[in-house]
Formats: sequence, C-alpha cells, structure tokens
Amino acid sequence: MILINSYFGALLCCIYCCLCWGSWANTQKLVAARKWSFELFYWDFTLGVFLTAALGALTLGSMGSEGLTFFDNLQNMDGSSVMYALLGGIVWNFGNIFLTAAIAVAGMSVGFPIGGGLAWIGGIVFNYLLIVIAGETYPGDQVLLWIGVVVICIAIYICSRAYSKLSSGENRQGGAAKGIVLAVIAGMAIMFFYGLVVKSLDAEYVKGGTGTLTPYTGVFFFALGVLLTTPLFNSVAMKHPVCGDKVSMKDYLAGDMRTHLIGMLGGFIWMSGMVISFMGAGAANPAIAYALSNAAPVVAMIWGVFVWKEFAKAPRGTSKLIAAMFLLFVVGLVLITMSN
Repeated sequence: MILINSYFGALLCCIYCCLCWGSWANTQKLVAARKWSFELFYWDFTLGVFLTAALGALTLGSMGSEGLTFFDNLQNMDGSSVMYALLGGIVWNFGNIFLTAAIAVAGMSVGFPIGGGLAWIGGIVFNYLLIVIAGETYPGDQVLLWIGVVVICIAIYICSRAYSKLSSGENRQGGAAKGIVLAVIAGMAIMFFYGLVVKSLDAEYVKGGTGTLTPYTGVFFFALGVLLTTPLFNSVAMKHPVCGDKVSMKDYLAGDMRTHLIGMLGGFIWMSGMVISFMGAGAANPAIAYALSNAAPVVAMIWGVFVWKEFAKAPRGTSKLIAAMFLLFVVGLVLITMSN
C-alpha cells in the first residue's frame, strides 16, 4: 500500500481532508435547490462514501511496497478490529445524518461550526485520551492544545448567538432552536468516530492503534458500517422529517441521474478526504491529525457566508459576531497546529 511518512506530507493530507470535509455539503445545497430533500440526498451520499472507500482500498491500498495489501490484510485481520471500524462507521453515520438535517434547517455556516465544532473538540479530547491510555506521552505542547480547544468552544458559542440573531430577525425562533439542537446531537456523536477507527488499526501505522487493520482496510470497514446502517437511520429520518414533507423511496427512484450523481459526488468528496487523511495518519499523532482534518467548520463557514449568503438577511450587529467566530476558529486552529 501507499503511505505518507513525512510530517509535512501528513500535514498536506490533513489540509486536503479539511477542504473535503468542509466542502461536501455544497452538493447537498445544490440538490436542495432542485427541491431534493436531504433524506433523498443521503442515499446517494452514502453510496458515494462506500464506493470511494472501496476504490481507495483496491488502488492505493493494494499498490506500493509498504505493509500488507488490502487483500492480504483481509486474511489476517481479527474480529475485534473489524468491529471497532464498523462501530466507527455506525457512530459517524448516526451523527452525520443529524448534521445533514442541521444543514437543511440552518445552513452550512451554522450546522458545521456548531456540530462540526463540537465533534472537533470532542474528537481531540478522545484521541488524546487514546494516546494516554496506550501508555504513551502526548508528543507536543499540551498547554497550546488546550488553549486552542477553549478558543474553539468560544467560537461555537458565538456561532449559536449569531444564528439566534438571524432567526430572530426572520421571526423563526423555533427554527433556531431546532437547528442548534440537531447540530449539537451531531457533534456529540461524530466526536467518537475517528478514535474508534484508529483503535481498529495496527500500531505500526498509527499511534494509539490496538488492532490489526491497515489504514485502507480500516476505512473500508468504516464505510461498510455507514452503508449497512443508512437504511435504518435514513428510513427513520424519512418518516419523521425535520423540515418539509415526508418522502418515500418512490420519490427517490423518480430522481434524475444528474441529481443522483451530485449526491454521490458529495460522498466521494467526503471519503476521499478520509482516505487521504489516513494515508498520513502515522506521521502525525491522532489528536493533531484529527484536529487539522476537522478544521472543516472554517471551510464550511466560508462557503455558507460568502457563497451561499446564508447571513445576508441577518440584523445589524450580526456581522461582528460572524467575524469574531471566523477569527477564533482560525486562532484555535493555529494554536492546535503549533502544539505539535
């Protein structure tokens, strides 16, 4: 398989992942403009996630001279490692469907900073604990790391205040609460997925790993967990919509090919980021790799605020909150990066 072993290369992998994880929801916005609900979008998104993970395992995971190939790894893996990777996919899928709902209700510039932000700081803590539990010492400046986490927490609070002002100005305070609650649930679930996948991996490839899987095999089983649980999670979402009317599989099958391909493109964008991120996971500790990859809220805010104009109708004074939110997210990201 092909892996990145230099810190600079791993940093580039994390930056690419950050761009992907902060941009995939643009495909959801595109299909929403075509009157395609997020539940219908999610079927195609999930399929794109799985197909991209499988493609990564069959190409990058089977080429090169490092470690085991994907098929060789399938022959010597153990059940507990597979379960950790599958569980990571299940947990992420549960949280991500709430994040997708939050984006449908509140937009990218709110769903991501709150949901993604909580997942960001929670994942940093979780992955930090994995290093400590493994009996290793955190290889960086812990003071800078935790200051960065606190700064991001403040940014998340400011984001919720900005969205409350926007909703108040549009006379939809109930919508504000719904969007924030959905985003919080998403963040509380998503924060655990990365650490679970890391535990499924062989320690030879990433610090904190306790399993027998290579990065590509771990990502494949993660995606399989997503694929297997989408019929359960998304069927519930279709029966209990958070916005709009109920939809059915009949509505999904009536969609045109372009709409389906846009949804699959969203899955490709997200999963390509994860595949590339895990290529360099061994060159940086998991807490930092997760922190940099999950700077996605900053990218999503740029899309939401400047491209989709989600705060265009916000009352006076909201722009100052948005500017402060941007600044604090960037400061937190810089502090976390410096902590390595």
